[in-house]
Amino acid sequence: MNVIEVKGLTKDYGRGRGIFGVSFSVGRGETLGFLGPNGAGKTTTLRHLMGFLHPDSGEARILGMDCFRQAAEIQKHLGYLPGEIAFPDGMRGEEFLRFQAGMKGRKDLGRAKELSERFELDLTGRISKMSKGTKQKLGIVCAFLQDPELLLLDEPTSGLDPLMQNRFVELLLEERARGKTILLSSHVFEETERTCGRAAILRKGRLAAVEDMERLRASRSKTFCISFAREEEAARFAGTFPEAVPRGTEVELPLSGSADRLVKALAGYEVRDLSTRSQTLEELFLSYYGEEAAK
Repeated sequence: MNVIEVKGLTKDYGRGRGIFGVSFSVGRGETLGFLGPNGAGKTTTLRHLMGFLHPDSGEARILGMDCFRQAAEIQKHLGYLPGEIAFPDGMRGEEFLRFQAGMKGRKDLGRAKELSERFELDLTGRISKMSKGTKQKLGIVCAFLQDPELLLLDEPTSGLDPLMQNRFVELLLEERARGKTILLSSHVFEETERTCGRAAILRKGRLAAVEDMERLRASRSKTFCISFAREEEAARFAGTFPEAVPRGTEVELPLSGSADRLVKALAGYEVRDLSTRSQTLEELFLSYYGEEAAK
């Protein structure tokens, strides 16, 4: 059963802004990455799923319910982290969590306090004094507060330092293992790669593709950086691989698939150093969809 169903969703703001004919689904227990540059329409799509916007045409459903007409019922089952978080500045962190828990019909703050400790979130301070990163942590705790079966997360690691980003990815993997359904809108390709089974790519308000993450991983190329003992060896080796780029005693070689032919070719050379760099998902999408994908 699909938890999220989006069919032909359109919201036209004029001058090419908005979303146009967007269709995708998210199955129960699936984590779907929602990728695209700023202005691609990711947040607009999520706001339709939350029932904040009424589409010009098409429909969005969660658990079989219409996202606009049955928003109140749907929100009992989901946790939401908006891309732009707005908190009441006069409250303290724990006061706000209690307020949120009350709205969600929960009295126990055990889960919230556990997550606060995990993200090193001080709940005693006033929200008005919190940094962007601290507010982001508070938003994450609120999204996971009720242990929802569905999570809609819009740029969830924005403002977090690398340590906290990693802790968030770990949390997401745990929730995925528990069978939660997750829609993750992100610019951080590494966290999408680590947590998602599929990726939906949005460009200029239209869905460019929905790709299986395993297939994307398998199709990625690696760049091998090889350091030779002598410059003439580097030049000779580069001549056997048309795609190789020699730079003095070093050669950069982009290679897809098996590295067997590279290993065999290097057997006749004195190699001082060998390192690799994998193609990022961002680079992969640019190679799939061209420079227009970045605009």
